Amino acid sequence: MEEAGDVVFRLDAAGAVAFASRRATTLIGRLAPLHGLSLARLVGDDDHAALTAALAVAHSSGAPQVVQVRIKAPEAEVWHELRISSLAQPDGAPALLVVGRDMSQQQATEQRLRHLATHDALTELPNRLLLSDRIRMVIANARRSGQGFAVATIGLDSFKKVNDGLGHPVGDALLQMAAARLRKTLRDSDTLARVGGDEFVAILPGTHTEAQIKLVTGRLIATLQSQFDIGKHTIYVGASVGVSIYPLHAEDEVRLMALADAAMSRAKETGKARCVVYSPAQAGPPQHDISLEAAMFQAVREGEFLLYYQPIVDAPTREIQGFETLMRWKHPTLGMVPPVRFISIAEANGLINLLGAWALKAACVQLRQFEEVARRSLYISVNISPRQFRNDKFLDVLDDALAFSGLPGEQLVLEITEGTLMVDPVHAEAILTKMAERRARIAIDDFGTGYSSLAYLKRFPISVLKIDRAFIRDLPGSQKDGAICSTVLDLSRHLDLSVVAEGVETEEQMGWLNERGCQYIQGYLTGKPMPANVAMAALSESMHAKLVPQDLPAPAAAIAQVTP
Repeated sequence: MEEAGDVVFRLDAAGAVAFASRRATTLIGRLAPLHGLSLARLVGDDDHAALTAALAVAHSSGAPQVVQVRIKAPEAEVWHELRISSLAQPDGAPALLVVGRDMSQQQATEQRLRHLATHDALTELPNRLLLSDRIRMVIANARRSGQGFAVATIGLDSFKKVNDGLGHPVGDALLQMAAARLRKTLRDSDTLARVGGDEFVAILPGTHTEAQIKLVTGRLIATLQSQFDIGKHTIYVGASVGVSIYPLHAEDEVRLMALADAAMSRAKETGKARCVVYSPAQAGPPQHDISLEAAMFQAVREGEFLLYYQPIVDAPTREIQGFETLMRWKHPTLGMVPPVRFISIAEANGLINLLGAWALKAACVQLRQFEEVARRSLYISVNISPRQFRNDKFLDVLDDALAFSGLPGEQLVLEITEGTLMVDPVHAEAILTKMAERRARIAIDDFGTGYSSLAYLKRFPISVLKIDRAFIRDLPGSQKDGAICSTVLDLSRHLDLSVVAEGVETEEQMGWLNERGCQYIQGYLTGKPMPANVAMAALSESMHAKLVPQDLPAPAAAIAQVTP
């Protein structure tokens, strides 16, 4: 028994120590014997509940249990994996055998690997991965509190000259010293990360006014203007800082980072050793975007926005099951303006909320007309933009659309991108749950191209996955795309999810997907986006084909045969 493990205990029915191995006694370092002490007293306070539960299960069921706990030692708590099993005693009294394996080295290795995955190896600061996680947390907190914050990108000036002239070891030492100075200048609540080369990013919760930003960035610039003494070298570099503000400039992490980086570039271009807060005027947006934005407001007043509908068909029968609603803009002089040009502008200026509400209501009403023509039940799919989804009035808009059209919730599919859900998963889960309570179905649009996580498929009330056209384009020739599509289809079957393959353009793609059980198809092969009247004609032709057998002559031909 002494050699069974790193520590060995025999416990009585009450969980008290009846025997402890020499190694266990030495590890714990008690002068008094361990006999009669509860094993729970020998482990860390945070592990009491897990150990007690494992002992209880092992005692009541007789099934072996495994639990990881920290055993108290004089210098520190040492991780052990305990295997607990029932033990037959000569007198028949119940007992448990506890055999422990020292896990401290493995725990230390795992902790180090986690640290390496989220921190910069040179400066020990958070890297891009951890920075992304931190900024999402700050965005979520800011959204709840209503308090803005700033993102500052800090770039060392003339750092390349240090590397080229003095060598990379000196450059690395300078980066380490710069990181230490910046970290010391910031508050504990701030996050400082190194994102590559000579560039650092600071997230500054609660800092959003001009005076606050000026104070903090002034300190950051000042601390890097002081000389760096490295070996026999005295070096001066300085720094340029660019700042973006949430929610004034952007509401998502990618945009905030991009705008702060653009502002830093502007600071370098205009003299270095200064701070520039992002401004659209300084960024110099293309003139046509400004004109287009003005034209969009005019287009709303003039009713220039239209809805087109792309069929979603059943793969085996090619019968239309529903439509995806797509917004179009018919400008009097520019013609059809591509969505890629106006959707991002509508997102930025908030017009998407108005357009989105109109599209949702109009699509629900239009589905009623489609069903009258088809004489059967269909469904309508509507894209929900990130800004719409985050709007606190979105559920009211959804309720209004369903009530106005009389459409049952289960005939409405709301398409949301993965990135929209990942900005604030807690908020997303709450909103999706309320949407599901209205029986609306949730579809993940462009699945696999954003922040795919199997954990979120389990967590969120998802009904539909839409395979992005990027994975369909090269089928059936691409082995990798085929593997991805097959995996998604297999996953959907196990999770009881529907799958729609987007961008199907060839019979070969259609056949490959149909053979592998993809039930729903969307793409130019089965129907391009079309106005409502064309969609109704397609439904009417399908209905006519069902009512008139193909082996009967068409009415016109029959008349021609009997006409003199």
